[in-house]
Amino acid sequence: MPALDLTQSSVDLTRVICDIPSVSGEETTLADLIHEAVSALDHLEVYRDGDTIVARTHLGRDRRVAIAGHIDTVPINGNVPTQDRVVDGNQVLWGRGTVDMKAGVAVQLVLAAELTDPTVDITWMWYDHEEVDAELNGLTRLSRTRPDLFAADFAILGEPSNGEVEGGCNGNLRALVTTTGVRAHSARSWIGENAIHAAAPILTRLAEHRAREVTVDGLVYREGLNAVRISGGIAGNVIPDECRVEVNYRFAPSRDAAEAERVVRDVFSGFDVEIVDLAEGARPGLDAELAQDFVRAVGAEPRPKYGWTDVARFSALGVPAVNYGPGDPHLAHHDEERVPVAQIEAVERGLRAWLSAG
Repeated sequence: MPALDLTQSSVDLTRVICDIPSVSGEETTLADLIHEAVSALDHLEVYRDGDTIVARTHLGRDRRVAIAGHIDTVPINGNVPTQDRVVDGNQVLWGRGTVDMKAGVAVQLVLAAELTDPTVDITWMWYDHEEVDAELNGLTRLSRTRPDLFAADFAILGEPSNGEVEGGCNGNLRALVTTTGVRAHSARSWIGENAIHAAAPILTRLAEHRAREVTVDGLVYREGLNAVRISGGIAGNVIPDECRVEVNYRFAPSRDAAEAERVVRDVFSGFDVEIVDLAEGARPGLDAELAQDFVRAVGAEPRPKYGWTDVARFSALGVPAVNYGPGDPHLAHHDEERVPVAQIEAVERGLRAWLSAG
């Protein structure tokens, strides 16, 4: 695999790294290339933890900014290699990872190489396993082994935001709501108790639930409570004795984890509820001076981030954080994933202008 050329344009580098498959759990090849490329830069101190690479300047600036992006993607589905296409009159890069979030990573890599004398010290972070359970996330691991690397006055995640600034993020909870019954031959169903039938009230409560819109520090977050998976039964002629409905709750950052769990348990009162994944959200963080400077420099109108992102990790450490990256978040994980070339270039200009402003 040829070395990464960090002197090329961020658009060209996006093509290159998108064509290096790095589905969660298979990031090592891309991580090796990033590590090799940034280790050759004399102005950066480089640290590696598994497939997470951290590169830092040490210029003695009075403020430090962390800028991060994940290098993994969801599984490929006929959308690699990357293609140049025209969609609605716009030149786009089409393919897995173009939106979520290798275009953002490419911008970061180019600027990490170029900006030898930024106005703030910078901690660049490129990490693995973002698209799977939080426990596997490279930043989770890094926060245990090197928590000092998260020290910063402000953080930017290159998650897709259409080139706009998206403050904070919703929290994310997954729960299993379980019903039980008694197995029996389906020809004599009255002898058993059907656990799948018993799950009907769970689906009714979900269908009747009305999600909130919540204003947090001036941004309006939309919540969501939905069934995302259902399983039950062992054979085509056996009455099922267990049914599990997996529920996903996206909650506004005004709620903490305990409150989010109470909401879910209240909705499904009377059922067995197991919380299997829970990550708190992050408040917008736009009241910080550096955040306000950043928003002015890139000329963006702040918006809320509905999905969970790793801004929450920084927020939990007291570091205000925002999302800023090329690509439409609605196309993340989509088989038609694509990013406008103009957005990649605009995000690069915005970050460069802010980080090099006198």
